[in-house]
Amino acid sequence: MPDGKGLPHRIDLDEPVDVEVLKTTNGSSNQYWLFTRRNPTEAQLLVYGNPDSVRNSNYKRNRPLKVIVHGWLGDGNADVNKRVTSAFLDTEDVNVIVVDWRRLAFAGYFTSVDAIPSVGQYIAYFLIWLFNTAGGNWNNVHLVGFSLGAHVVGNVGRTVDGRPRRVTGLDPAGPGFHDNSKALNVNSGRYVESINTDGWRFGIMDPIAHANFYPNGGRNPQPGCWFSTCSHSRAYELFASSVRTNHFVGRRCNNLNEAENNRCSGDILNMGNDNMSKSG
Repeated sequence: MPDGKGLPHRIDLDEPVDVEVLKTTNGSSNQYWLFTRRNPTEAQLLVYGNPDSVRNSNYKRNRPLKVIVHGWLGDGNADVNKRVTSAFLDTEDVNVIVVDWRRLAFAGYFTSVDAIPSVGQYIAYFLIWLFNTAGGNWNNVHLVGFSLGAHVVGNVGRTVDGRPRRVTGLDPAGPGFHDNSKALNVNSGRYVESINTDGWRFGIMDPIAHANFYPNGGRNPQPGCWFSTCSHSRAYELFASSVRTNHFVGRRCNNLNEAENNRCSGDILNMGNDNMSKSG
């Protein structure tokens, strides 16, 4: 699996979960980094339970809120965060909160998998507290997660009964998530979208969202890629581009085989973008 910089790491599919890590660490270790047009590259730390950290920040309740969650072996400086944050801020005046959950993301892969519900629940508790403290509106919330982070945002959305307006999974992680109730699903938000670029390998191929996009067949090799680590990361590169240009047009497929072989010819729906009223 790739880390936050796209570098490959071996995972042991028979590795046991490290129960001691899960006993001593949970989603309360999450950090919340705020970026706005006034501070597009230097994060302001919002501290759960500390109202002054919000009052002294550039957070504004009337702006749309974008929440970005990295994957395994990532942190707040992961490439997905930088690319997607800059795309959102270049396009619209928004609040962007990057979630850093490195303490659990740097555990063994399946230990991180087991930690996902806790990480997601604490993000949800933080957002509830943020809205109660400084204002906000679930109709303006767009959750975006990459790889394991896609399943994290799925748990965020379900913790608040599917109230986020949009949830986007960027090549949701595959290992450990087939028929797994902890995975991203349609109950995670009012409109849930999945962009699949390395299906059957690091990503998931199952149509788990309201709209499931399979660019270039949804699997490795994506154009310009030789390895699955590259194809896996293509999801957030394509999404960041779509936020800026909204130029990726998908067609509805009758079945997964059509999607894998680029033979879809049904109704049109654009992939990605930052349209908060999007549905499909």
